[in-house]
This record gives sequence, C-alpha cells and structure tokens, in this order.
Amino acid sequence: MNLSPDWVGYPTEAGFEAVHWSAIVAGNAPDAVLMSWARDNEHVVFTHDLDFGILLAHSKEGRLSVIETRARDLSVNHIGVLVVGALRAHEDALERGALVTVDEVRSGIRILPILPG
Repeated sequence: MNLSPDWVGYPTEAGFEAVHWSAIVAGNAPDAVLMSWARDNEHVVFTHDLDFGILLAHSKEGRLSVIETRARDLSVNHIGVLVVGALRAHEDALERGALVTVDEVRSGIRILPILPG
C-alpha cells in the first residue's frame, strides 16, 4: 500500500523537506529506482512497504535511510506526530544511514550496515 500524498505537507510543516514518490519516479518503476533517487538526492524513504527495509539491508549503501511504518492506520492524523518525532530523534543516524521502524507504540532503529544476526 502506498502512502498518500497528504504526507508531504506534514513533515514539511515540521521543517523537513519532503516529496511524494509519484512526483519523482514513474508509477511502475522498480523500488530500486526510488532508492537510487533518494540516495542521490539525500532523502529518506518513508514507506509502509517492508520491501524497502529489505532492499536497504542488502544494499550496502552508505547514507541511504528508510523509515518504515507498521501502523494499521496510516493517516497523517494518526501517526504524523510519531513519524516526525522519529525524524527528529534519529536525524543524525538517518543522515549516515539507518532503518527506522515506527508503529503506534514505539520507534526502533538499526544503524547501517545491517549485518546478519
């Protein structure tokens, strides 16, 4: 499930630059194309699609980060504060490369590279 373009305004109002994927890549583009764009343009990918975390873990990319949400209600009104809080709390790590997971209860972080446990 793709996140709504409504998400762009919320982090922007909080002081973060944001762009919806549909403004930068074709709708049928592979996930790797979006990941490459994010790396090249120093953006964090925010997604509900767990495939991006897997791509990140296998990419061995530095300075590429993903925030994934596992919330059931994906509306800005429901988890927007949590997502912006995670952006602020993990800003330094996200600049270096990290996977941040946000749900209704907590956020977690894994610093890159993600090595097998």
